[in-house]
Amino acid sequence: MGYIDKINTELRPFVDKELNKTVLDLFAGCGGLSLGFEAAGFKTIGFEMLKDASASYNTNLIGECFEQELTTETHYPAADIIIGGPPCQPFSVGGKQLGLKDSRDGFPIFIAAVEQVKPDIFLFENVRGLLYKNKWYLQEIINHLQSLGYFIKFSLLNAKNYGVPQNRERVIVVGAKRNINLPSKKSKLVTAGEAINDLLNSIPENAKFLTPSMDKYIAKYEKASHCVNPRDLHLNKPARTLTCRNLAGATGDMQRVKLEDGRRRRLSCKEAARLQSFPDWFEFQGNETSIYNQIGNAVAPYFALSLAREIKKYYTDGDLYETIHRDENNQLLLFNEPKKLH
Repeated sequence: MGYIDKINTELRPFVDKELNKTVLDLFAGCGGLSLGFEAAGFKTIGFEMLKDASASYNTNLIGECFEQELTTETHYPAADIIIGGPPCQPFSVGGKQLGLKDSRDGFPIFIAAVEQVKPDIFLFENVRGLLYKNKWYLQEIINHLQSLGYFIKFSLLNAKNYGVPQNRERVIVVGAKRNINLPSKKSKLVTAGEAINDLLNSIPENAKFLTPSMDKYIAKYEKASHCVNPRDLHLNKPARTLTCRNLAGATGDMQRVKLEDGRRRRLSCKEAARLQSFPDWFEFQGNETSIYNQIGNAVAPYFALSLAREIKKYYTDGDLYETIHRDENNQLLLFNEPKKLH
């Protein structure tokens, strides 16, 4: 089965009545993360403050998304799992580094939800900088969640290793009451060409072509940034990371395709959605800029499906997990990360 058929069929929401587990998705966006979980049979409930993103979630998913700005005082329905991508204030090393006391950050809200709901499992994703420049803050988050009785696994995962035709690195942190795994890599990479070859020769409505002056600017931009390979989309490998910035604007870094006649144009919304692994049936709500932003901010749904399937094993293979992880005193050997990040 080819890539397009996979995302159009495997990412179909359904409710596994035998599983009967509910997922709470905070900062849900248009539902990329929830779509992966619904495709694994989980029930979802979303919370998202942006109107268009919330409308996209409600148009396409089984679960309901509440259009609401979250605070540490927000009350949530009962749930077995909490997931989300908390917005993370980019702390500078020379800044105040207030961490969990900083009101601009989404992690205090996420942690407050875990404290209130007491789920079996939580999972959050964030940009790679949380594991490097801001690793002190990730350590603070992990320490707090460990104090609530959760055992943590985390890793820097790339969506291209899970069937998504895009280089998209994200820090994934999962916590549970007993051992839980992160998904294993898939053996084959999917190229950008496999995702959008059938769309390239058709000129989408409102297509934006680069002008000669833009081409000249890009040449200067790439020279100044010591760009070895042009930033045009290379169809023989996964795409660069899709962001709000390089989808909707930013000429120098714009996600663009080069046509056979030499012209270059911005990626269409449908092409961007394909590269982010949204199925063709997914109907985004809002204007073009809003749709680009929803796509750029989303968790790739096919990557989310890999995460959801691994969490599903936590429930369906629970007895196996316990048998393997008991010591000679019949005590569970629970996974825990070292107290210090290196």
